[in-house]
Amino acid sequence: MTRRSPSSSDLVTIVDPTRPDPEPQWDVLDLDETDYDADIPERFQEAFDIRRRNFDNRISFYAPAIKAYETDEFSNCGSCSFAAVSITGPKCALQCDHCKTHVLRPMDPARTPEALWAAAEAQVAKGSGGLLVSGGSDLHNVVRMEPFFPMMKRIKEELGLRVLVHVGYADEAIAKGLAWVGVDSVMLDIIGDDRTVKEVYHLDWASTADYERTLDCLSAEGLPLSPHIVMGLYYGQIRGEYDALELISRYPVSSLVLVGLQPLLNTPMVDVTPPAPEEMGEIFRAARLKLPTTNILLGCERPYGDHKLRTDELAVKAGLNGIAYPAEGIVGLASALGLSFGRSGMCCSLDFQGL
Repeated sequence: MTRRSPSSSDLVTIVDPTRPDPEPQWDVLDLDETDYDADIPERFQEAFDIRRRNFDNRISFYAPAIKAYETDEFSNCGSCSFAAVSITGPKCALQCDHCKTHVLRPMDPARTPEALWAAAEAQVAKGSGGLLVSGGSDLHNVVRMEPFFPMMKRIKEELGLRVLVHVGYADEAIAKGLAWVGVDSVMLDIIGDDRTVKEVYHLDWASTADYERTLDCLSAEGLPLSPHIVMGLYYGQIRGEYDALELISRYPVSSLVLVGLQPLLNTPMVDVTPPAPEEMGEIFRAARLKLPTTNILLGCERPYGDHKLRTDELAVKAGLNGIAYPAEGIVGLASALGLSFGRSGMCCSLDFQGL
């Protein structure tokens, strides 16, 4: 296969939203359908072997409908299987330097429990199977979800949707509330460097110990945890990511999602150079060695273009379990390495549940 050159939109196209969501599929492609090098670097061989020993022979590729996506190998044309809402709309008190609320803006606003119910009903009507409930943090880095807990529980029980949440800091009360709801996954960003906490998140009073306390509270309730690590969060530098891995490894997490800094317009990081693919690849390798039996995913956000092509290649070769919005040719590479694969429109953090 000839690999198509990526455009500035990274192979994302506007697609027909009326087409039904396809069922997950398992396929094996011919070896000549990719022009990636199918050799695994010696440094990555151990990580890839660990993945083969501890998991089945499948890798999962995800393309939730929070953005339109299409390559020659995989698309979410018309997919309605997953949606994201923000209970604060586009508002966030922290105004973190890498985001400045840009991540919240594409989400459907649901500022009241009644609006959340309406959003969930709309998604069910479209054939959706899951809903991410997110929102901006207050000045204490808490997403105030408590008023929405009864409605989340009702959505799960009456509409049958999977309900995922993305939280900030969480105390015992929030953890118990999420457990009462029975959420399907709790996503949270974990930072392993105090300077990043203070300078990027503007939490002058906080430290990495607050992330440890949050993990303590959530894990004590037996919640399915899907922590995220943003590679290059400190203005493109690798700073604290390995410490975050060490912290996460102490807890019974359901999955680990690694994402890469994507410099955004109108943020202080717009001109920041993200870590090189090889630097991200080393984190993939370290994560696989540190968490040999945990589902590890390359999540939605990372740099586009040639960077993404190389980053996604290293994610497969480092033995990760899945990739969201895989670059052109990655599906073929997985097959060339002897992996079968699944495709789904759900959130990759649910990989531990299977497709």
